[in-house]
Amino acid sequence: MLPGPGDAAEGGPKSTHVPTQSPGEKQKWEEAKAFYENLTPTKKPKSPKPQNAINIAVSSRALFRMEEEEKVFKEQGLEEYVKYQLEHENEPFKPGAAFPFVRALEAVNTQLRELYPDSEHLFDIVLVTNNHAQVGVRLINTINHYNLFVERFCMTGGNSPIGYLKAYHTNLYLSSDGQKVQEAIEEGIAAATIFNPSHNVSINEDQLRVAFDGDAVLFSDESEKIVKEHGLDKFFEHEKAYENKPLAQGPLKGFLESLGKLQKKFYQKGMRMNCPIRTYLVTARSAASSGARALKTLRSWGLETDEALFLAGAPKGPLLEKIRPHIFFDDQMFHVEGAQEMGTIAAHVPYGVGQRHKHKNTK
Repeated sequence: MLPGPGDAAEGGPKSTHVPTQSPGEKQKWEEAKAFYENLTPTKKPKSPKPQNAINIAVSSRALFRMEEEEKVFKEQGLEEYVKYQLEHENEPFKPGAAFPFVRALEAVNTQLRELYPDSEHLFDIVLVTNNHAQVGVRLINTINHYNLFVERFCMTGGNSPIGYLKAYHTNLYLSSDGQKVQEAIEEGIAAATIFNPSHNVSINEDQLRVAFDGDAVLFSDESEKIVKEHGLDKFFEHEKAYENKPLAQGPLKGFLESLGKLQKKFYQKGMRMNCPIRTYLVTARSAASSGARALKTLRSWGLETDEALFLAGAPKGPLLEKIRPHIFFDDQMFHVEGAQEMGTIAAHVPYGVGQRHKHKNTK
């Protein structure tokens, strides 16, 4: 077949002709472009690219309280559950355990955007739920009701969302479902099961406060294994002997690293003393006997926490009540329960040897 108009003959050069627009067509194009650009909301900032952001994936039941809806699902089944959600889609959910944390992340973003208008190194929230897409309208209405900046949704219609977390470049996953959190940990994703406190306490709205346990959270469970298998005396001997050998990293080391990078952006603007991010190491270790190795490990990673609190086995709850963090991470359920009782929002990290030693179920 002979080449038609605009086709290059075999072996000949390909046509690079680009149609030109008349002045009238160009004006129409510019008018149409301006019209659609004006439809884009200007009050909300632009979402950062996932590869540039610190991505926090939060389940719907962690962000909002959905106990009544869960009751309908368990007692009446999926169809009645979806029907109930559609009938109540204009009623916003009440804030859940992760709500203050998300609010604090957004407050940090506001200050980062003021200091670095062109930077995408920000927190970005992804709402992750295995809900049916029909429930999405109520979730969107709730997010708009509270004026939250949550633009990314992952609704899997009954399937586990864990497989999508890496695609979202997830730096931290928070859920009220312990099984899903366990799956995420096994996939190498920082994750924790978040619980509502027994009572509400006021939390600082101007500064994000994040508290971490050490072993099996920031660090590996290497030292906890010594305690479980050989007792405290052997543990102290071990830590003294290996004081200058850094511990291996735990599941949330990467998240602390992300927080540290954002803190440095504020330090560069002379805001070390009034940085809107503050981190805490809250550990059952004793300072004199085993504290040096923990601090030297952080130093070897180029990391630090603003405060390091060594409790030598004392309960963590009373001290956390004074700190009032937006979230506290621990691998031991009895520490999570103790924090809850004092009004702290606590999250369980199901990692390490401590998971073999079961404690009472947290309600």
